Amino acid sequence: MEREKRWRVIQADQEKAGELFRALKIHPALCSILVQRGITSFEAARDYFRPQLAQLHSPWLMKDMEKAVDRILLAFNTDEKILVYGDYDVDGTTAVSCMYQFLHKHYSQVDFYIPHRYREGYGVSRAGIDYAHQNGYTLIISLDCGIKSVELIAYAKTKGIDFIVCDHHLPDEELPEAVAILNPKQHDCPYPYKELCGCGVGFKLICALVEKMRLPIEEAYDYLDLVATAIAADIVSMSGENRILAYYGLKKANDRPNFGIRALSILSGLVKDIHIHNLVFIIAPRVNAAGRMDDARKAVQMFVSATLEEALKWAEELHADNSTRKEADANITEEALALIEGDEGLLNRRSTVLYQPHWHKGVVGIVASRLIDHYYRPTIILTQSGEYVAGSARSVSGFNVYEAIHQCKDLLLGYGGHFYAAGMTLDPANVEAFCQKFEEVVSASIHPDLLIPEIVIDTEITFRDITTSFFNIISQMEPFGPDNLRPLFLTRGVTDTGFSKVVKDKHLRFVLRQDGLTLTGIGFDMADKIDLLSSRQPVDIVYKIDENEWNGQKSLQLRMVDVKPHDPRLGIN
Repeated sequence: MEREKRWRVIQADQEKAGELFRALKIHPALCSILVQRGITSFEAARDYFRPQLAQLHSPWLMKDMEKAVDRILLAFNTDEKILVYGDYDVDGTTAVSCMYQFLHKHYSQVDFYIPHRYREGYGVSRAGIDYAHQNGYTLIISLDCGIKSVELIAYAKTKGIDFIVCDHHLPDEELPEAVAILNPKQHDCPYPYKELCGCGVGFKLICALVEKMRLPIEEAYDYLDLVATAIAADIVSMSGENRILAYYGLKKANDRPNFGIRALSILSGLVKDIHIHNLVFIIAPRVNAAGRMDDARKAVQMFVSATLEEALKWAEELHADNSTRKEADANITEEALALIEGDEGLLNRRSTVLYQPHWHKGVVGIVASRLIDHYYRPTIILTQSGEYVAGSARSVSGFNVYEAIHQCKDLLLGYGGHFYAAGMTLDPANVEAFCQKFEEVVSASIHPDLLIPEIVIDTEITFRDITTSFFNIISQMEPFGPDNLRPLFLTRGVTDTGFSKVVKDKHLRFVLRQDGLTLTGIGFDMADKIDLLSSRQPVDIVYKIDENEWNGQKSLQLRMVDVKPHDPRLGIN
């Protein structure tokens, strides 16, 4: 069921765009996009297009940095055992890999610990603290977790274990009793940039240690490709400091990559330069698959490998886990779609809640996202987990799914998450009642407009605007991510040339013309739009601009995102 999408073109301050055009002398449409992204002067544009590592903030601006560094150096001097502890996703495993490698280079009494997704769950675990205690660790550095672990960190204290927490999740009112808490989101932390990922916070601690130990700063920069991988995978803002870290992290991933990144690139057949989307769609899913299907420890073992041969051995396991994950994800998505399509009651709801005890717990979140692609509404996928039922929720743009779940809390054993994604556990006896209650809450609180997907378009241009130099400037806007997405363009009143066709049964290969200019392109999974084009009536299209390379020849092509019959009034429906 393909939903009609709403189009919204962002408007830029035309006065500011005009000033920027006079300063930069680049295409006015690109000046409008830059202004929308907060770049309004020549200096801001220079910093944006030419990021410098010198622009990174001093790590000492972060609250508790001095305490964290002093405590680690005390551990070095008194021969304490240090345990580097991190979550099982990409942000957690890359953060642990950076911190462990750096500490281990200068100090032998250090090891790492990744909690098991199913036996221990997310974040700091009692099992992890007990392991540290039994093995004589007296300092734990937690990365990408710990900010909410008030009771567990208090428990560690009774065992004689100190904690340094490096986290980026929103803190609660009550903070854990750690020796140091590094988290720019603390309300009294003066650190200027608030959007670092967990690995980014760990990287800042490494920078401070490097400075204090009088080491060359390049030692910290050795981990930039792992930091970029975490930024890409955790979908944090691609602005400010994250943009600088990702920019130089990609350089490192292409020039002298971590052996783990290199090994995964080889196995996935990536031969060209690594771009941010390769980290998101090729590297990250394979790293995440380790924790989803088995044990995320091996992701760290791959990243800290001393040779490419060793990294390849671990990468093959991750690659295999990812194949198993893909299969599970595809099968469950198919089953879930069949359940909805065969049930009139489910089809007409404003939410989707599905439960099958045999579904794999590691992919329920992915399946929830897939279902939103088909039925654009808040979605929860539940499965059996031991004696209980566990599930993952995903939301649509603008709807707070965590708040909706909170309103069903009397039917739940536990829940957690944020605006767009959450998890919960419940008693099997409450599944039916929970499905009903969640539907009631969503129906009562969601605005009907939020059930229609919206495409946010950067600006309108004509085919005449699309030149090599225009594309080259777009390329210099990389790395792309939240707050700096790849520009999305609208062109109105274009016609099919008669050469458009369906390829591989599901993609649309098209050749379109406007004012005598012809451009080719592809619409992935858009075969159903062929009739609209072959009618030869004018259409309005939304697209991104790509470079296509064929037989050594490069040409610009359009990647279609949506197409509608031409609207002569405004073109915006």
